[in-house]
Amino acid sequence: MVAPVTIVEILGLAASLSLLAGWRLYAAVLAAGLAMRFGVLDLVGAPALPHALAGLQVLANPWVLGIAALGTAAEFLADKVAWLDSIWDTLHTLVRPVGGALLALAVVSPDDNALAVVVFLLGGGAALASHAAKAGSRAVINGSPEPVSNVVASVAEDGLVAGGLWLALSHPEWAAALALVLAGLAALLLWLAWRILGPLWRRLWRA
Repeated sequence: MVAPVTIVEILGLAASLSLLAGWRLYAAVLAAGLAMRFGVLDLVGAPALPHALAGLQVLANPWVLGIAALGTAAEFLADKVAWLDSIWDTLHTLVRPVGGALLALAVVSPDDNALAVVVFLLGGGAALASHAAKAGSRAVINGSPEPVSNVVASVAEDGLVAGGLWLALSHPEWAAALALVLAGLAALLLWLAWRILGPLWRRLWRA
């Protein structure tokens, strides 16, 4: 029997899953569902949030797990092909932020409606930020003359998400620190993408 998670761990887990969903939404849903199905996370939650994590129970449904597994496989393959990854990212510009927001809301599952709105917005914003960082950095890489860097970047992202999901779900006491690291990484990638693509976009806008 795992020990109930604390409020800080719950909020850290919500933030981490939202940020990771911006990189790999289906993998985040699949990992959370498997964690609930095999009892990695305690359904009771913190005393101050009696229904914490209960919203994640739906992710343990076999149908949800099956669809998430198919989505994970499709995303894994599409992300390895130059420009197909950017098309995939574009199609998921709305899906990932909404998915990240719903994941955050399911983790916290607050009884306070105002808190629910705040968590939903922050989760969606976190997922949007990491999605924009991923899409922007991949657009820069796709503009390079050699295709190998695309696969390297994709594999690195796979490792980052897999490691992040394992750490957040297996050791929720580290989830808040993980969320800060992921947010910093997303901000760095966004800044780099803007530095490289910003001048090009400005020239296209003036034209």
